[in-house]
Amino acid sequence: MRKSRFTEEQIIAILAEQERGLATAEVCRKHGVSTATFYKWKAKFGGMDISDARKLKTLESENARLKKLLADTMLDNAVLKDLLGKP
Repeated sequence: MRKSRFTEEQIIAILAEQERGLATAEVCRKHGVSTATFYKWKAKFGGMDISDARKLKTLESENARLKKLLADTMLDNAVLKDLLGKP
């Protein structure tokens, strides 16, 4: 997945600009993002504080790590079953 050139803090600040009354098109043009990207950000980060975004990031990284551990364990389990000849 491509890394964003904006941090979560910057994204929340951009969303706050629009909430303060600036037009969405103007905010997007000012920061060089498309309106589709803006609305994706708004769906994901709308109404969040910076601390909430940091918590979300840590939870997402922990979730990815746990999914990887589960996949490795399931693969090991499948290999052991195959070696033992059990279906």
